[in-house]
Amino acid sequence: MSVEKTAVDTLRFLAVDAVEKAQSGHPGLPMGGAAMGYTLWSRFLKHDPKDPAWPDRDRFVLSAGHGSMLLYGLLHLFGYDLSMEDLKKFRQLGSKTPGHPEFGDTPGVETTTGPLGQGLANAVGMAIAEQRLGAEFNQDDLTIVDHYTYVYAGDGCIMEGISSEAGSLAGHLGLGKLICLYDDNEITIDGPTDLTFSEEVDQRFKAFNWQVITVKDGQNIEEIASAIERGKANCSQPTLIKVKTKIGYGSPAKEGKAAAHGAPLGAEEVKATKENLGWPVDKEFFVPEEVKTHFSQLQEKLREEKENWERRWEEYKNRYPEKAKEWERWHDSRLPAELKKGRLVEFSEPVATRAASGEVMQKIAEHLPNLMGGSADLNASTKTYLKGKGDFTLENRAGNNIYFGVREHAMAAAVNGFALHGGLRPFASTFLVFSDYMKPSIRLAALSGIPVVFVFTHDSVGVGEDGPTHQPIEHLPMLRSIPNLNVLRPADGIETETAWLKALERQDGPSALVLTRQKLPQLEGTSADAGRGGYVIAETGGKKPEIILLASGSEVNLIAQAREKLEAKGHSVRVVSLMSWELFEQQPLEYRDRVLPPEIKKRLAVEAANPMGWERYVGPEGLILGMKEFGASAPGDEVMEKRGFFVDNIVAKAEEILK
Repeated sequence: MSVEKTAVDTLRFLAVDAVEKAQSGHPGLPMGGAAMGYTLWSRFLKHDPKDPAWPDRDRFVLSAGHGSMLLYGLLHLFGYDLSMEDLKKFRQLGSKTPGHPEFGDTPGVETTTGPLGQGLANAVGMAIAEQRLGAEFNQDDLTIVDHYTYVYAGDGCIMEGISSEAGSLAGHLGLGKLICLYDDNEITIDGPTDLTFSEEVDQRFKAFNWQVITVKDGQNIEEIASAIERGKANCSQPTLIKVKTKIGYGSPAKEGKAAAHGAPLGAEEVKATKENLGWPVDKEFFVPEEVKTHFSQLQEKLREEKENWERRWEEYKNRYPEKAKEWERWHDSRLPAELKKGRLVEFSEPVATRAASGEVMQKIAEHLPNLMGGSADLNASTKTYLKGKGDFTLENRAGNNIYFGVREHAMAAAVNGFALHGGLRPFASTFLVFSDYMKPSIRLAALSGIPVVFVFTHDSVGVGEDGPTHQPIEHLPMLRSIPNLNVLRPADGIETETAWLKALERQDGPSALVLTRQKLPQLEGTSADAGRGGYVIAETGGKKPEIILLASGSEVNLIAQAREKLEAKGHSVRVVSLMSWELFEQQPLEYRDRVLPPEIKKRLAVEAANPMGWERYVGPEGLILGMKEFGASAPGDEVMEKRGFFVDNIVAKAEEILK
């Protein structure tokens, strides 16, 4: 038996034994796809186990994240900081080998996957990032950015709608350094794929402008290697390599069956499978000595590749010192000092916060040259186009604006890929109501702790004539329910600028900016203190407030006007802008109690959204003016008034509390 065949079987049985020990997991994919994983990693993948963050490494994305033990086995054998004990703790609390790969938990894991198709769409973003950085920094005589993005996808990934969105975009952009290995085992959890899936995947991806290659024998290392070589040789198209495999390969009772997908084989079947493939039956988590030696030799080759790049980088710094400094700037997560010196934009006239955001973005882009992103076919509405920064297209890789088309989900996953790749400061934009189409990717950005800025405009029934299909009601509480996502809804230009800077300062998770279509006045009292999430913008000087009015976004103006009317009636009123609940909750208790003194129990919260969550701020004696029904098609101010969002109604609600 060749050492390569033994290495493949080692990967198989590390997975089988880990799943059996955990009594949980998915053995079928690693058993069927081990030869694919081994071939790619041993002959093609450029990486450094001692420096998993090396910028010019190839990226490997396991889109079919349920097959995580294949990836963990590869990482272990290649010498990453993943021990045999870690493999034995597969799916256990606090281990470095969770059930699905999680970015940040395991060295060498490039992205969090599991929800099918996400990884493929992340990889499209990574491939775009590679091209953008190459266009910026490679010189005619010296290349420092030259790597591939490889994806391992399964039938489920290919079925998911996000894969079609992402595949279409990748083909349109001609991302020739993106290669997807498609494990075509024709099995899903429910059974054979022909229960639900009869399309010609080859033809679909060819229509997307992908090169499609078929490997008939997924256990043939040479055939797989030849296909990858062909994929690398095509610089103008992404490549889908359709590899025919058998799920649960080698299992006498479960090979090719759904039973191999998501459950341990069982002790007797593990024994039978080892006997069938000539593996020692009495050994668990076994790595033969010749396999250890083989992978050690492969690691030596990888070290040489890394050292060659490091020599090129030293030469680059000597010959192109200004470009080298710019490279370091692009890879520095800190906010440039120029953005901290004072107001970027002076606002005086009423302006929609989407428009204020657009003005702020232009100023930010002057000092943050790697700010890159786009919209889902809504640049004119979201105001997120970066003027003078060029368009990233098939013909031009040096642009910072990318047209995502009407592909909200792929857009969100792709900008996650930008962030995961490194070197770019990503954003994505659309209407707030369409955050529904992006939710899984937003959630994964939060789970992964990556700094993406999601810009959502048209944030309430104030959208107006487009009607209830485009008027978000439940979306704010939905976004606020996602752990580690900062949601910022500014009330005017000053708060909008502050929101942008807070979002860009953040490095441990994503932020969502929620912005208006309608114009809002510049309010007295707003300031950079909005960056604390909540703060007092108005109250009666020297008097203890009888009531606190709270709001976010466009409704802050309404409560500020209501305060004036209540003051005229002899009431003392405090106005609090709660731009971001998450930022406010991060403040010390002493500060939060100063803004919302516990002894002042008469409170009214106003927000043109589902009121869920405001209870924590108004308490048992307060009221919430929110929305529990859809809007209507009419001018925005009329819809707002129809749903109760007008000054006199707020005054009446406050007086009801004050009785």
